Amino acid sequence: MAAEKLRGRLFDSRIHSQNVTGKERWLGYLLGPCGALLLNAVLATYLNVYYTDVLHLTTVWGGAFLVVFPLVSKVIDAITNVVMGYIIDRTKTPQGKARPWLLLSAPLLFVTGILLFAVPRAGETVQVIWVMLSYNLFYSFAYTIFNMSHNLMVPLSTRNTLQRGGLSVFNQIATIMMSGILVALVFPMAIRPMMGVDAVNWILVMGILSALALPLTLLEYYFTKERVTEEQAANASEKKIPFLLQLKIVLTDKYMLVMFVYFLIYTFASSLKNLGLVYYCDNVLGTYNDGITQTLVSVIGGIPMGIGIFAVWPLAKKIGKRNLTLIGFILYAAGSAICWMSPENLVVVLTGQFIKNIGGLPCAYVFMALFADGLDHIEWKSGIRCDGTAMSVYNIIAVAIVGVATSVFNAMLASSGYAAPEIIDGVTVAYEQSAAVKNVITFAFVGLETITGLILAGLLVFLSVEKTITRKHEIIRARQKAECEARGEVWVAPEVQAIRDEEKFIAESEEIFVKELREKCDRKGLDFAAELEKHRSQMAAKREKAQAKRLAAQKKAEGKARIREEKLAARLRAMTPEQKKAREEREKARAAREDAFWQKEKAAGEAYYQKIRAELEK
Repeated sequence: MAAEKLRGRLFDSRIHSQNVTGKERWLGYLLGPCGALLLNAVLATYLNVYYTDVLHLTTVWGGAFLVVFPLVSKVIDAITNVVMGYIIDRTKTPQGKARPWLLLSAPLLFVTGILLFAVPRAGETVQVIWVMLSYNLFYSFAYTIFNMSHNLMVPLSTRNTLQRGGLSVFNQIATIMMSGILVALVFPMAIRPMMGVDAVNWILVMGILSALALPLTLLEYYFTKERVTEEQAANASEKKIPFLLQLKIVLTDKYMLVMFVYFLIYTFASSLKNLGLVYYCDNVLGTYNDGITQTLVSVIGGIPMGIGIFAVWPLAKKIGKRNLTLIGFILYAAGSAICWMSPENLVVVLTGQFIKNIGGLPCAYVFMALFADGLDHIEWKSGIRCDGTAMSVYNIIAVAIVGVATSVFNAMLASSGYAAPEIIDGVTVAYEQSAAVKNVITFAFVGLETITGLILAGLLVFLSVEKTITRKHEIIRARQKAECEARGEVWVAPEVQAIRDEEKFIAESEEIFVKELREKCDRKGLDFAAELEKHRSQMAAKREKAQAKRLAAQKKAEGKARIREEKLAARLRAMTPEQKKAREEREKARAAREDAFWQKEKAAGEAYYQKIRAELEK
């Protein structure tokens, strides 16, 4: 993107401070993304319903159209995601490298969002061409541009880890508000019953949502700032790692392969479930578009996801991330099986959904930490960080498998004889679906996850990456120290450097604040000394409060550790000499097994490390 085209006040960010501001958090990271995220969340749940129930595309090409076109489109989408990432990395403008693409995406989302639903009342061929073009214009072009640039805004916003963490929280709140509140609750209960299967109503509602995305995305553009890009200088001496070598490292690692298979199976089952949700609530569990069944399923099933984060991490620390996720998937399968056994009983289904979502908590909150362990394992084994390459493979799987799931689901509907509702004399008439249709919809929503839950639990048995990760971290640290000293530099441990960086960020932020406060006081005729003293008093109070909080947390942790030690001592005192001896032998045997596992893995890892070093030196 040419730099000269984005010069001038019209394109400048409205954020000028080097510190993250309140306007930036609320307008740029919370409110700004809401338009595009809401539009995408609605489309993910209801676009296929529009194609089948409003446009009646289920029978086109003998049912093959809705099977083939999503699959082909998602392949295109996966390619454009990779291309867009490449383009953004090479964009250099006064506004940054990602923000300019937000500006471009705003009108594109508006136009393509409307085109998705404004399908002309013409012949079948015209409709098919329109659907294919509009779908790819939105997903492979407009939303890809928005999504890739939007996801980069938090990392590019600042190097201050404290401020960056706050922006990430605001971004996550925006996502939860759109998908968890409006789409899961408001839309099925209040908006969709009003739309029915009238194409005009759908176009009107989706046109409003598309129009909403335009000003809100512009809000995100104008109230964000790429501070990292602004300060970044090209490092010509930095050694570049060949992409194909990184890809080879990632795709030949046993733990990464297990996780990619996991992502593939889980994404496929989840996508089929999400597609089946509306159809299941309309045709199996409740009546068509009754406005309450889907809301109940979403609310009751989703409650654990909101409160479970407080329980998941303590359990993960106690029994391990892999073990907790494995147990979770067994519970996940059990909950789905309860629903599958009595799919038309609302009470049974709500109970099963509640249990299933409790089982899904580790997957939602813990598994990506296992993925991070896998990335650290690769760094230990190869000496190279492959985060971007690994995430690229993950994104390709995520995008492509959604297309596969959509194709499979539509094939199931078409082959079983799904009868779309019709408008007769101005009234929506929903037909009673055959047993075959109900069976495939039920299988998509709850049956498949019963099976995949057990498969994933079995797959996780082979994911023992966290077992030796602490020892690998020590080796990575030793290598970093050796490299640093070889360059003649003084080694500083990362945790020490992090504290120094934090102190530096706080000091820099204070200097910037004082400068901006003086300018503000000069403009408004305020007493600078009084305002500064007020600010420093507030900061001192905050520091005291934070210190008190840290001390309380430390005392609480020490108290828990003391209780654990006392319980262990009490158990040992209660044991007979024979029991103590048996316990010691079990501990020795366990330690021996773990050491043997580590020595074997260490030997293989060292050999691989030397192999990669040799390839890099060629």
